[in-house]
Amino acid sequence: MTKPSGSPKSFESAIAELERIVEEMEGSAISLEDGLARYQRGVTLLKYCRNTLTEAEQRILRLEGDALVESGDQEA
Repeated sequence: MTKPSGSPKSFESAIAELERIVEEMEGSAISLEDGLARYQRGVTLLKYCRNTLTEAEQRILRLEGDALVESGDQEA
């Protein structure tokens, strides 16, 4: 397996790559070195996904806050 490097192109591609890594680790006899490399890549992808979800949550909260302010302005 070639080791992909860098950040994934999208949240969806990171999830897909994580799924492939899990399938490979569960389904085949791989060397310790390959297993560790896949594990390390998985950790990197997991961090990327968590950060992406946190950023999305923060954007939603800001949008909700803006919507509440706008609706409060309209009531006045």
